[in-house]
Amino acid sequence: MTTVIVADDQPMQRLGLTMLMQGTDGLEMIGEAANGSEAVRLAARLRPDVALMDIRMPGMDGLEATRRIVASGGRTRIIILTTFDLDEYAYDGLRAGASGFLLKDARPEELVAGIRAVASGDAVVAPSLTRRLLDAYAHQVLSPATEAPADPRLRDLSERELEVLVLIGQGLSNAEITARLVLSESTVKKHVGRVLAKIGARDRIQAVIAAYDTGLVKPRT
Repeated sequence: MTTVIVADDQPMQRLGLTMLMQGTDGLEMIGEAANGSEAVRLAARLRPDVALMDIRMPGMDGLEATRRIVASGGRTRIIILTTFDLDEYAYDGLRAGASGFLLKDARPEELVAGIRAVASGDAVVAPSLTRRLLDAYAHQVLSPATEAPADPRLRDLSERELEVLVLIGQGLSNAEITARLVLSESTVKKHVGRVLAKIGARDRIQAVIAAYDTGLVKPRT
C-alpha cells in the first residue's frame, strides 16, 4: 500500500485528491494539510511514501516545506502540484528536492501513475523537461564541460560514469544514452544506478540538477 498526504490550501482540491485515493487500489490518503507547516508535521508523524505539495500556500509555502521534508532524511518523496508545465515554482521545487511535478488538471490515471512512479523511486518528470526548466529559469543553456570539475560528489565516479552523468544532465533517456555510447540498455541502467548512488541523488531528476550544480554540465558561450 502506497501512503499519501496532500498539502493544498484549497479544500476542494484536497477533497478531489482524497476521493481519487479512496477509489484506487494500492493507494491510501492518510493526511491533509492546508499549509506547509502542517505538511512538515504530518510528514514527520505519518511518514507517508508520497506528499502531493502545492506551492502557493499561506504561511510556510510548499517550497520551504519540501526543503524541510527532504532535509529530514525520511522516505517521503515530494510531487509538486502546479498549473503550468514550465513554471518557475516547479523549477524551484525540483531544486528543493522534489522528485517531480504534476499538473493540477492532469487526468486521474496520470496522477495515479505519477504517485506510483515516485513511490517506487522513479521521477515523474522527464529529464528533458527538467533541462527545459533549467534553461528557462537559470537563463542558460547546458552543454558538456571540457574537463570534469573537482566537486566532491563526482570524485568516486569512473570515466564512463562521468560520461553517463553528462548525458543524463543533457536530458537524454536511457535509450538515447544506449545509442550514443553504443552500449546495451542493461549496461546503461547499471551505470545510471551507480551514478545515482555515488552522487547521492534520490532520482534521475536530482542527477540532472547535480550535473548542472557541480559544473559537469556548463552553459554554452
